[in-house]
Amino acid sequence: MENGTGDLRHPTEVHMSQMVMPCHANHRGQLSSGQLLKWIDTAACLSAERHAGCACVTASMDDIYFEHTISVGQVVNVKTKVNRAFNSSMEVGIQVTSEDLCSGKEWNVCQAYATFVAQGKEKVKLKPVVPVSDKEKLEYSLAAERRRMRLVHTDNIKELLTTSAPRDERSQEDGVNGFVMAQKTRVESVELVLPPHANHQGNTFGGQIMAWMENVATIAASRLCHAHPTLKVIEMFHFRGPSQVGDRLILKAIVNNSFKDSMEVGVCVEAFCHEMNVPRRHINSAFMTFVVLNEKDHLCVLPRIKPESGDGLRRYNEANARRKIRLDRKYVISCNPSEVPLSVPWDPSNQVYLSYNNVSSLKMLVSKAQWALVSELNQVHLYTLEDNGFLSFKVEINVSIDAQQAFNLLSDLRRRNTWDRYYKECHLLQQVNEDDAIYHVVSTVRSAENKLQDFIILASRRQPCDVGDPYVIAFRSVTLKTHQPSEEYTRSETLCSGFCIWPQEGHVTKISYYNQFTPGVVSYLTTNIAGLSSDFSTTYKACEQFLIENTRISSVEIKSPTPKDPL
Repeated sequence: MENGTGDLRHPTEVHMSQMVMPCHANHRGQLSSGQLLKWIDTAACLSAERHAGCACVTASMDDIYFEHTISVGQVVNVKTKVNRAFNSSMEVGIQVTSEDLCSGKEWNVCQAYATFVAQGKEKVKLKPVVPVSDKEKLEYSLAAERRRMRLVHTDNIKELLTTSAPRDERSQEDGVNGFVMAQKTRVESVELVLPPHANHQGNTFGGQIMAWMENVATIAASRLCHAHPTLKVIEMFHFRGPSQVGDRLILKAIVNNSFKDSMEVGVCVEAFCHEMNVPRRHINSAFMTFVVLNEKDHLCVLPRIKPESGDGLRRYNEANARRKIRLDRKYVISCNPSEVPLSVPWDPSNQVYLSYNNVSSLKMLVSKAQWALVSELNQVHLYTLEDNGFLSFKVEINVSIDAQQAFNLLSDLRRRNTWDRYYKECHLLQQVNEDDAIYHVVSTVRSAENKLQDFIILASRRQPCDVGDPYVIAFRSVTLKTHQPSEEYTRSETLCSGFCIWPQEGHVTKISYYNQFTPGVVSYLTTNIAGLSSDFSTTYKACEQFLIENTRISSVEIKSPTPKDPL
């Protein structure tokens, strides 16, 4: 299938274009966020059902950041496709742009990822997605990491809310007088699910529920500011269960907290049928962030909120913590590495997202297609890549050992100095969890001040998510308050580096090491590229020998003689 430009279109790709009419707009003549959510969900569901070949329902939606408003008369373009299928669920990527037909200008509105679950008469096993283009391969690879984040999202929120001390950023603020009582912002509404709100199986469309939620949340936000608020962020949420035609949905909303120029509104949805003895079912909860814009589209300062005691105070404190988490997450995931420090702070509130960013950055580097072979010596291949102002290199070697064993041996940075002469010593500072650890590394390379360079390295490892995926070990610099730079060393940084390990046929494993250029490796890199040094070859032949010898030792230990049981 072609997309009109001669390029092959992904078989699950859906394009939807909608003209924004007055019936879709709010008082300002701008597209209602609820209507946009309905269109997004509809297009994404079509992509999911194209791949599954059966009915699908919305299971979750990742964070959505709305970057641009859309006016009456403009066109909304929604593009969706399935990035990856797992067992019975799949990730659908969503891109929304707006278009002014008179001027020809286009704007990015938002990017989102939704998870859909296939529903059949029996449990559905989805066929795998086969990525073709480099971009599709990258999205396919990153989908596994995003799925990992979704699975730990709820637990991470709970943990952070118990470990983070709440702080009211406006407690010392001058010029803001009085409070609005939180209970004055409370909204409750009831919706009857009718056939137009549901799919052919009678289940309520997720987009319709999201639109109803946005409506009550907007009313709650308006009661705080006595103005017309604009939705900026919807936080990641999960649908906890379905609702059907004939159900009554009770939607409750309240402003949890207000910050200087934004507010968080919590929304809860419960369902019940007409039978009085059937208890209510919790369908969904979400947190939405609103702002208020003046005539010049500048942010307005908002009134402060006075929380209710008990649950109200809990929601107030949780909103503070969620805001910090949201800002950390947005910074870590969306930041441009060329515009921010290489080392970002490490603390419990961003460890999940730093780990995600660490692995996804390496996968993005791996996915690049313009690698150029510059040398081949002793079956060690050296490649370079110049892309967007960054210089990177890749070293590749095949080793006759098991991929899992190579993964285990290379994951422990404390053993790297046995084969890499540029590693003087390495100490484990913190074992964060099974897959993430922080190390202090001292290099043998000296700085311009004639001091040895040292690094604080986050190492994140990943087992393959599916057949054909590599084992991944990713490295990046972080900062720890407990380990500040010392006079003894020159603190250096690494932006993106690590190993990808692929099983090959015949008990052979391909090991590729990647490193994105930083000043600390410039001399090491350029002398090898110019052919003035064979360090790469020597180092990675030593790596091969290290892996083979330690695999042999492990095999001997496993096969050591043991007394035989009598027959």
